Amino acid sequence: MRKYYTRPCNFYYGSKARKLIKNKKAYSLAGNPDIAFDQLEIFQRKKKGKTLSNIYSITEIKDLNKEIKRPIKADLKKIISKRENICGLKFDNPKIMGVLNVTPDSFSDGGLFFEEKKANDQIKQMLNDGATIIDIGGESTRPGSQTITEASEWSRINIIIAEFKKNFPEAILSLDTRKSQVMINGIKNGVDIINDISGLNFDKKSFDVVKSKQIPLILHHMQGTPNTMQQNPTYDDVLLDIFDFFESKINFFIQKNYKKKLIILDPGIGFGKNLEHNLKLISKVSTFHSLGFPILLGTSRKRFIEHIVTKFDTPDRTGGTLASVLYGLLQGVQLFRVHNVKEINQGILVFNKILNTN
Repeated sequence: MRKYYTRPCNFYYGSKARKLIKNKKAYSLAGNPDIAFDQLEIFQRKKKGKTLSNIYSITEIKDLNKEIKRPIKADLKKIISKRENICGLKFDNPKIMGVLNVTPDSFSDGGLFFEEKKANDQIKQMLNDGATIIDIGGESTRPGSQTITEASEWSRINIIIAEFKKNFPEAILSLDTRKSQVMINGIKNGVDIINDISGLNFDKKSFDVVKSKQIPLILHHMQGTPNTMQQNPTYDDVLLDIFDFFESKINFFIQKNYKKKLIILDPGIGFGKNLEHNLKLISKVSTFHSLGFPILLGTSRKRFIEHIVTKFDTPDRTGGTLASVLYGLLQGVQLFRVHNVKEINQGILVFNKILNTN
């Protein structure tokens, strides 16, 4: 566990960002010249779960004592480095991952796409609406859900997965599963990315599958299991604890010869987190840039939105989803996992246009 953590902050966008970078008054974020920052928030772990934070301009970093400066400079190098392309994806502008749950009991769309034709129609619609990746899952992982067998999970999605590349040859296919055999079956049928909500913790064979195939991985954080994760989740500091989880996993993967350029980070909004945890993660999500990987944010239709808006809740929670997506965009998040692709894409396009207008 490290003592100091680094969050880029005080962002600039568009021509203003490019000008500041050119004049060496700010750094580009993740190699993207359209997002710049000129301050760092430094978190320091103290005893008994306490955390201190201070904000410094980038010019003040050189004046810090050596104990702080060494890890901060290492973090800064990762923050500004350009992200590796994954499956041909360039992370210089936001990308959308469309969600397809082929389940009878997912929390918002269970049963809607259980039939093959309806599933394929939805995939086509999401791609037309601006999704670059389609994330297909055959097991509900909503709070309180029960684990199903590998055979049951694969039987729900096997035809759709097997036909995906024939029907949608240009699309990137992500498989949402915790089970090694489902991963193996998916990879044999053209799956491009594995998205395991357990962070490869559920099935001990999963890492060997991912490593042997050197297939890209969305490294997701979850506390507990879907059945238990919302039963009083606790952290010393949710932001830094999840950072430590990511860093430990990444170091392990690299030691075991898994290529780090294949990793995408997802802090797991709603997976073993209460409202306070979720809000802190979203508001400080730029902290994860100091690990040096693309960041995925999955806030679509999540229950934290209902907890905020109460009587103004809606079935699709599009307004709350879009608000969190746009905040993530301001923090340099590169990938958003959503259900309502067209509406979110519309919001991103308009917001980005305004943001980058002189």
